[in-house]
Amino acid sequence: MTNATVAERPAGSLARILRATGEVLRWAFLLFWAVLTLVPLYWMIIGAFKDRMAVTRMPPDWIPHPFVLDGWVNLFKAGQPLLWMFNSGLVSITVTLTNLLFATMAGYAFSKLRFPGRDQIFWIFMASMMIPGELTLIPLYLLVTSVLNMGNSYSGLIVPHLVSVGSIFLMKQFIQSLPSSLMDAARIDGCGEFRLFWKVVMPLARPGLAVLAIFTFVGQWSSFFWPLLIANDTAHRVIQVGLATFKYENTTDYGAMMAGAVLASIPIAILFVSMQKHFLKGITIGGLKG
Repeated sequence: MTNATVAERPAGSLARILRATGEVLRWAFLLFWAVLTLVPLYWMIIGAFKDRMAVTRMPPDWIPHPFVLDGWVNLFKAGQPLLWMFNSGLVSITVTLTNLLFATMAGYAFSKLRFPGRDQIFWIFMASMMIPGELTLIPLYLLVTSVLNMGNSYSGLIVPHLVSVGSIFLMKQFIQSLPSSLMDAARIDGCGEFRLFWKVVMPLARPGLAVLAIFTFVGQWSSFFWPLLIANDTAHRVIQVGLATFKYENTTDYGAMMAGAVLASIPIAILFVSMQKHFLKGITIGGLKG
């Protein structure tokens, strides 16, 4: 056995130890971050089964004691959570469907069709994303309520969000990555643009559509400020605004609020679990290039 062989063994052992230590530290960090992320969710769930005083007690009780349903009773007694859930679902699903249709059509036009001013129009759209939403909030509110007379209606909740520039950008980037040869072949076979869009582009764009659907639905379901402004009556109140009604002048019913938050989280949890693979694709889909 040579001296070189003897020297290589400690070096190899040290490298293995360093790799194992790095792997343990990496998993420990990920586990810590996962627990830290899940703490608010756990606190929301256990808060739904505590009485009003126990929710704000310090130091906190990490296990409900006693285990009560007062929050759920107050939620359905003082509020209309099923109506709020229906309104949120109606608005979110409608806005999601319109974004899927209009954003995909616009994305196809900007990425695969040639027409005068195409790039200029697209970059004007992109520039509009730099305008703060607070700057256009008052003009949009006056337009919807005073000009279009859509206050306290589903139209007022839906129409301003029929399609967004972000959705157009997402679908343009995805469709741009699709092979143009398939579309050229369809045109040679006599396929018109609308038929090509429905029969070729839409099926190929399913991964992008799934990601856009998730992002749009979650964004609309979680929306609070615009529904608070535009819908003052209880008939058109969404779940996020409805939960805020449990904050009274001198107190807050945290039990009912936590119970409502658990109820509002169920559709999002189902959506994420059922489409987790597509959701993770959304992290990189915006960087796709043709």
